Amino acid sequence: MPTPVRAEALEALGLTPAKARDWTQATNRVLRKHPGRGRAQDAAWRELVETVLRARPTPFAVHEYLYAWVYRGRNEARQGPAPAWFPPADALSKTNVGRVMKGLVIRDFPAFHRWTTGHRDAFWDELLRRVGIRFRRTPKTVRDKKSSVRAPRWLPGAELNITESCFRAPADKPAILYGHEGVGHITTLTYGQLDRLANQVAHGLDRLRVGSRARVALYLPMTPESVAAYLGVLRSGRSVVGIADASAPADLAKRIRISRAELVITMDAYVRDGKPLKVYEKVKKAKGPRAIVLASEARGVATPLRPEDLTWTAFVGDRAPYAAQARKPDEETNILFSSGTTKDPKAIVWTQTTPIKCVVDAYLHHDVQADDVVAWPTSYGWMMGPWLTFAALVHGATMALYNGSPLSRAFGEFVSRARVTMLGVVPKLVRSWKANATMEGLDWSRIRRFSSTGETSDPSEMFYLMWLAGYKPVIEYCGGTEIGGGYITGTMVQPAAPATFTTAACGLDFLILDDKGAPARRGEVALVPPSIGLSTRILNYDHDEEYFDGFFRGPDGTELRRHGDQLERLGAGFFRHHGRLDDMINLNGVKTSVEEIRAAILHQPDVYDVKPIAVDVEGKGQRVLVVYAVPKDKKRVADRELAARIQAESSRRIKEHLNPLLSNVHEVVLVPELPQAGPGKTRTQRDFLKDYQARAGAAAGNGKHAARARVTAR
Repeated sequence: MPTPVRAEALEALGLTPAKARDWTQATNRVLRKHPGRGRAQDAAWRELVETVLRARPTPFAVHEYLYAWVYRGRNEARQGPAPAWFPPADALSKTNVGRVMKGLVIRDFPAFHRWTTGHRDAFWDELLRRVGIRFRRTPKTVRDKKSSVRAPRWLPGAELNITESCFRAPADKPAILYGHEGVGHITTLTYGQLDRLANQVAHGLDRLRVGSRARVALYLPMTPESVAAYLGVLRSGRSVVGIADASAPADLAKRIRISRAELVITMDAYVRDGKPLKVYEKVKKAKGPRAIVLASEARGVATPLRPEDLTWTAFVGDRAPYAAQARKPDEETNILFSSGTTKDPKAIVWTQTTPIKCVVDAYLHHDVQADDVVAWPTSYGWMMGPWLTFAALVHGATMALYNGSPLSRAFGEFVSRARVTMLGVVPKLVRSWKANATMEGLDWSRIRRFSSTGETSDPSEMFYLMWLAGYKPVIEYCGGTEIGGGYITGTMVQPAAPATFTTAACGLDFLILDDKGAPARRGEVALVPPSIGLSTRILNYDHDEEYFDGFFRGPDGTELRRHGDQLERLGAGFFRHHGRLDDMINLNGVKTSVEEIRAAILHQPDVYDVKPIAVDVEGKGQRVLVVYAVPKDKKRVADRELAARIQAESSRRIKEHLNPLLSNVHEVVLVPELPQAGPGKTRTQRDFLKDYQARAGAAAGNGKHAARARVTAR
């Protein structure tokens, strides 16, 4: 018989004695029905969610305790991680992927994925038809068989403008729901209005005599106007250079130089965390090219324009319609930059075919349908901005955009009022929501699924996210700008275990290799090309050198593509991500990932976030473990006692949960926040080492020994 839950344990987590008894009795009835582990645990948890947890709102701690209780003793390597969500019985009939499988007479998802990689051209041909990509001239075939896997030639003979696939929905249907910080109401832009505004942008570019294939930078937050600008630039046959508006003037100037953008569309200012962020002012400081400037959303801010610059209103005029310019499939649509943490950022080229990857991933893995309202805090400076645009509009769904802090309660209220059905996150957001209980008590019942990308997720935080919406799945989604989407992900027809993946993306596959190139349970990711979406060109680096040259071959001699991630294959078809290869730590001959150490030491009472690094403090090749830690109370960044406590507790947890040879934490450096390389992306070890060396030099200049345990406040 399974060990019963005790009422006293639930009382200690915040339930009244009466509620604790009620919960205990209901839970133990379920546990008695499903004794054992593996599938019995799955059945017990599934029934517990349906009959107990959803019907009885209680503190999250109670749910987390019961989840751990139901799945205690589970062997991940054999039985797989613990699913917190299971697809409903009608999933195959109601999901996009299920309908495709039915049409192909394929009964289970693993078999379907094998078909997508074993018959790649047939797969893309089927999905191009399913998602409704419009061509001016239809392709002769899906792929030129004579082209190489390094640079495949997709859709030879075709002509298209990808924006023409974005306006198949009725003209009066909402395309965008928009809210911004400090304003309670939501603005609606229909498909017809967005179409007209995109046409006006295209006319405006022609009127300014911008080159017919010129590059136009977008340096502004995600607003209805920025979506129209993005589509208008592409519609006119030009390409977009995406630059995150958080970028400093020097970074903006660097990206303009690399891309040779002729024009920049920006915003005067907007409000985030209650403060005005002046974007156009940074364009002026960077001596950027001619600018089109949206009016300020920050009250009282009106930056004078340079003589050559124009307001948005003067730029767009009122001309419409506009004949979209047809282009070949391999002509560029977008320049997107990698984070550039160790060198100049890679300027990755997207073509007319890259958005097809976004659309297909959204269709099969995120199940985006016409009745969806999709929100994802992002901008056109990051790949999820274009991804969101195509994923929503090609499927006739609605984009929900919020300009302001996604860490705030106001953002959560916007999600509720906009009736969002799919919410994209980065783990950093969820960490903040959980630490501050920001979104608790909001009505997120309309959300059908979440998606998480940007950085390795934490299981406790992703379980919390699922709980916030009444146990909805999180589709973990990992890929990159150079993929145009994901290479590993989940689906709505497979169970979801927090912070794990269930499948390679459809139409793409990967191998996990050890350091000698042999297949391994855990190791480096090697992508198996070709696939629509995979980049073939970088403006400022040699593409083959970055992704192919000197890399391993497959077991049958096939050419593989370097990606740089670490994966682990778990039981029952699940995978766990262990971060980037450049975030490996080697101490005393023991190799592990930053993410594994981070997971072991993160959940301490006074800790908000951590980043472990390996440092050669004496310059003799002997590295020690240093932990950067963000305290929950940011005022305590100079608290030596807190640092010593985190240091001791981190050493204890590493020794207990990982390896005693890693457990001697040399130092804890307290900081108010971890440096970010992009939305939800913490910088790599190399960047932290530069910071640590700078601190050590400053400490030495003050007569202190850099190698001694100390606390340094940023």
